[in-house]
Amino acid sequence: MVEAYYITAAELAEKGFENTPDELMSSKHMIYSSPATLDFNSPGAKGFGVKRAGLAIPGSVMLLVAPGCCGRNTALLNELGYNERFFYLLLDDTDIVTGRHLTKIPKACKEVCDSLDYTPTAVMICITCVDALLGTDMERVCRKCEEATSVPTLPAYMYALTREKRLPPMAGIRKSVYGLLKPQKRRGDRCNILGYFSHLHDSCELYNLLKSVGVSTQELSRCDTIERYHELSSANFNLVINPEARYAAQDMEKRLGIPFIEINRFYRIDKIRNQYRLLGQALGVQFEDGKFYDAAKKSAEDLAAKHGTVRFAVGECVNADSFELALALTEYGHKVSEIYGTVGERNFFYIKKLAELSPDTRIFTNLSPTMLNYERKTEIDVTIGVDAGYYHPDLPNVPFNDEEQPFGYEGVSLLAEQLSKALEKEGK
Repeated sequence: MVEAYYITAAELAEKGFENTPDELMSSKHMIYSSPATLDFNSPGAKGFGVKRAGLAIPGSVMLLVAPGCCGRNTALLNELGYNERFFYLLLDDTDIVTGRHLTKIPKACKEVCDSLDYTPTAVMICITCVDALLGTDMERVCRKCEEATSVPTLPAYMYALTREKRLPPMAGIRKSVYGLLKPQKRRGDRCNILGYFSHLHDSCELYNLLKSVGVSTQELSRCDTIERYHELSSANFNLVINPEARYAAQDMEKRLGIPFIEINRFYRIDKIRNQYRLLGQALGVQFEDGKFYDAAKKSAEDLAAKHGTVRFAVGECVNADSFELALALTEYGHKVSEIYGTVGERNFFYIKKLAELSPDTRIFTNLSPTMLNYERKTEIDVTIGVDAGYYHPDLPNVPFNDEEQPFGYEGVSLLAEQLSKALEKEGK
């Protein structure tokens, strides 16, 4: 039996990103879509995959153009209230071989629009790896659809093949959902928060800090009408809080003249403080973040005081970068035994830092077929992430992947509180 493949943080850091082992690269082997990562990896599963994210525009509908095997999982989203906004154009073998389905798409769009008792604000055309391999010009197809329906039509690329490329599907769909915005007079006191398809927790300090210097915020997920959606183009600047939104911000800067500032989600409070300092410099203000910093620091200290050194397994089905979170926990004095995550250029910096503090931390990939044979061989007290919980059903688990997004100091406090509760429940 082949054991589940892993590599230690020290070994991986020594190799360097350019020499990442093939076992960690999903493009180099068969992909194991395990129950541990169904929500994360399956484009049709729950959560904000391309399909659900593509319907972020209020009043929009989606036409999924795909073989039946790609379309069937969409039924999982019906329970979330999207069943009346999804439509299907299923492809047969001849469509795929000849590409004749491209002439069917505009007709299908018109049929969808004619069947509704309202005019949708947009039609999202969701296509799969089939059209990626065919090299379909979706911009042209969308123009043909607009001619047939007089309804704005935008592409949604559900290309699993590009998941580890420079423009993965979730970066592409972020650009698409802002595609209807038109230039308008901008307001100096308004900014858009770009990053996720659900909003930050209402209690996140980022809202308070920006409000304290006279800046109001807008988020796509809080736009319940198409009119509010179009107000997004009145922002003076975009605040990007997720690297996957950078491509959308660059497009908005080019089309709408809205510049952007980028900050990241960290779980190391010193990095959070420094980031707010730099953001303040960019805006010409100084944020008073002391009370938020103190609260986050106390939460982290209380976790260590109550439970001592905790041994973690950190997954990737979590509202964090697995490797940055593992580094934060290690810097707080805990032990990260295992990480299940996708190695990329953006997070390799954290792996190198982690290798200095915890060289023996084992790094696995959820997508490796060898994970069928995973067995726990390290000491773990609690798991973080749905996937980590799957591998260790006997251990306390903190999923930490609610739709409302944690950010900044509030994210640190929220995670520490949930971890403490999970450990207390198990008497640890």
